[in-house]
Amino acid sequence: MPALRRSVPALLVASAAGLALTGCAAPAPTGSTEGLSIVASTNVYGDIAAAIVGDLASVTSIIDSPAQDPHSYEASAQDQLAIAGADLVIENGGGYDPFIDLLLEGSGADAAVITAATIAGIDDDHGHGDAAHAGEEADASADAHAEDEHADGADHAHVEGVNEHVWYDIHVMEEVAAAIATELADLDADNAAVYEQNLTAWMTELEALATELDEAAAALGGGSIAATEPVPYYLLAELGFDDETPEQFSEAIEEGADVPPLALQQTLDLIGSGEVVLLAYNDQTASPETERVREAAGAAGIPVVSFVETLPDGEDYLSWMRANIERVVGALSPA
Repeated sequence: MPALRRSVPALLVASAAGLALTGCAAPAPTGSTEGLSIVASTNVYGDIAAAIVGDLASVTSIIDSPAQDPHSYEASAQDQLAIAGADLVIENGGGYDPFIDLLLEGSGADAAVITAATIAGIDDDHGHGDAAHAGEEADASADAHAEDEHADGADHAHVEGVNEHVWYDIHVMEEVAAAIATELADLDADNAAVYEQNLTAWMTELEALATELDEAAAALGGGSIAATEPVPYYLLAELGFDDETPEQFSEAIEEGADVPPLALQQTLDLIGSGEVVLLAYNDQTASPETERVREAAGAAGIPVVSFVETLPDGEDYLSWMRANIERVVGALSPA
């Protein structure tokens, strides 16, 4: 695993069109109601922002429940108001949370925007495709990271050619956290030292997590896996695993489409082949087809490890990633 970097991505500018004012309302902001306002598309990014901002700003996470699907979420009037009043907006991008782009356009907000997928080096055709890093160093860092860390994920994607689930890559989240601290310092220079101090503390914990990830990868020894959806791909790749799931199967599940019969049979054959050591199961996109695959894994004696897309109750980002690693290690360790 490459050493953690402290490169700071530059400000990204939002562009989008249209707005649908329906659906669930955003939850009430956490923290102080005075000072800066931060809006995140999901509680994953909201949690990281809260760790850096402390009590110096309010943080609103629009998606904070496993019952809400960012791919298909329809924004509410309350979401629109939250975005309109935001000083900083944090989105995943890559087509994962397009409602954020609709809200930005509909509100006319001029908030600073951080897009994790762009930081990861993913070309985003859903709202920020024309955005550019301001500075050669930021560009070089993101491009190098994309080449080194993400090339193997190109076969499993919601947006063609990429895997947008970048929050499962702790290196990308390191850069997102640094970008948040930089934007906060620009918006609130009087408290820049506090943001830097909080960032340093968070980075220290992230470095410890990276060490645990390295140790787990060495202990597990790699192998082939199957997955009902490529959500945890980056984390599992860091653990040394190769995802052998037929592309048509995982894409259909991710898009909520009918699984081609041949793709389902190929996936069941893979499970029964004895070649995979683990099935990664996304609890938030369960279907009759994924349940058949889970049952096949159980019959074949293959461990099944569940993953979700948003923070579980009672977890922060770091504890959640640690728990994911521990579950994989526990599933594959001798009894």
